[in-house]
Amino acid sequence: MSESPGLSVTAAVVAVIGALTAATIWGQVAAHESAGLLALDIACGVVACALLPALLRWPVPGALALAALAALSAAATPAATMATLFVAQRRSFRVAAAVGGAGVLAHAVRGLWRPIGSLPFTWWLVLVVVAEAALIGWGQLSRARGALLESLRERARRAEDEQARRVAEARAGERARIAREMHDVLAHRLSLLATYAGALEYRPDAPPEKLARAAGVVRAGVHQALEELRDVISVLRADEITDGQHPQPGLADLDRLVEESRDAGTPVDVVERISRPEDLPGTVGRTVYRVVQEGLTNARKHAPGQPVRALLDGRPGDEMLVELTNPVAAAGSAINGTGTGTGLIGLTERVRLAGGQLDHAVGPDGEFLLRARLPWPA
Repeated sequence: MSESPGLSVTAAVVAVIGALTAATIWGQVAAHESAGLLALDIACGVVACALLPALLRWPVPGALALAALAALSAAATPAATMATLFVAQRRSFRVAAAVGGAGVLAHAVRGLWRPIGSLPFTWWLVLVVVAEAALIGWGQLSRARGALLESLRERARRAEDEQARRVAEARAGERARIAREMHDVLAHRLSLLATYAGALEYRPDAPPEKLARAAGVVRAGVHQALEELRDVISVLRADEITDGQHPQPGLADLDRLVEESRDAGTPVDVVERISRPEDLPGTVGRTVYRVVQEGLTNARKHAPGQPVRALLDGRPGDEMLVELTNPVAAAGSAINGTGTGTGLIGLTERVRLAGGQLDHAVGPDGEFLLRARLPWPA
């Protein structure tokens, strides 16, 4: 329940309590009370109604002040009763019980010095205790219900925040995946284009038919790079083939990948020892393809013309091993600079997400080794 009711609610409560107070005073007039006691009742009733708005800011002190007025006059009883309920709705049971006890004590005092002729004091006190207990119970129940509703609203807000956080994480993960796919696809394709473009630059005296062939390869490569970029974006949200989309490359596309590198001047020797390659899971096959693609791309960039040896070994129930080695080129011979290393970083993350492990290092024999181990479930 709100700590600060609206102005219209407060006015309505004061009006109702004022009407009950006026009825109580009229009852005292009908009982032929003395002029002094009647003046006291009127004064206590007016002061009690005036104190009601103070309950909004000072509930407990206001309730105790109204209880004190109730000890003097029955005209303050409606306001004191309302105060007990108000405190019970907004404070703990201990505080509400203390205020209710003060109300019982105040009415007991008034019952002693202004007894009700038609009702014995004992029954009067029993009725007061029952009434105060009922008010406290009602107020505490209302408070518990309000707390429950607030907790449910808080849980709903937290659930919405959690859902928003998950959506944000999913979007961030999707952006990272897009970045890795774009690097894998475009770095490989552009490294091929750089190789052919370098041939055009350094061999301008080549026969016209060779120049035309190299220029045609560059043009076709640019077109294919754009197509592959479009394909990557279209299939990022689905690993399987759907209408109007192309599948992501896998183990079956390795031959084409190797032939492209050989055509670009990189000798590639592939040794396959894969048992039942048709049983290799699609996600593992795609990761194998990306590992080989990254290895060939790095070899072309950092050791142009150097031979690359690729080993593919695996069987169901064990693991899939992908290993590429190539000699490290002499300083200054790389055609595309030293690179940023982001390709290997992204590839490491890709292999890790597939449950595998990626290692890369330059061995003592001067060869660069790229090795990936991927789980192959039975």
